[in-house]
Amino acid sequence: MREMGLRSIIKRKYKATTNSQHNKPVAKNHLNRRFRPKRENLVWAGDITYIPTDEGWLYLSVVLDLYSRRAIRWSMSKRMTTKLIQTALKSALENRQPEAEILFHSDRGVQYASGDFQRDLAEHGIRCSMSRKGNCWDNAVVESFFNSLKQEWLPHRKFETRNEARQSVFEYIEGFYNHHRLHSTLGYKSPIEYENMMTG
Repeated sequence: MREMGLRSIIKRKYKATTNSQHNKPVAKNHLNRRFRPKRENLVWAGDITYIPTDEGWLYLSVVLDLYSRRAIRWSMSKRMTTKLIQTALKSALENRQPEAEILFHSDRGVQYASGDFQRDLAEHGIRCSMSRKGNCWDNAVVESFFNSLKQEWLPHRKFETRNEARQSVFEYIEGFYNHHRLHSTLGYKSPIEYENMMTG
């Protein structure tokens, strides 16, 4: 590796973003790892991750359409609150304007189980699904998205401010992931290319 000028990328220290130690109601796992819905706006999935900056953590909430793996919308904040995921969901609904019932899958973290978020889902006729306790594979598509972000994009970047991190995440999602990142599950098409192909 030294002769070839290569160096390893060291993973950062793990920071938990899921607090499932709460007494709020949790939904059944209706998705049950069926990650290939037959059309868009049938199954969405969401989760939260974190990005380190010199100012502190920046939290990212994302909503993916499992049909195309597209990051529909997202939100970022210095605090990991219910408002963070509410903003991402609201933006996704405004962007897609779905006409039929959606299944929304997440982990059973306190933000997703909160009364405010559950009321948002009910208001828009969205059915809730949650992963089994401590089972990240039940939300594997979003976990894979976060892994791609952190392994393909973030290791080469150090952010002094949260605004720098926000801009970089936007560039990854809209400049690369949605338009250009190829997925084997999509026949080696990007999310937007796949959607255009299937609806064209």
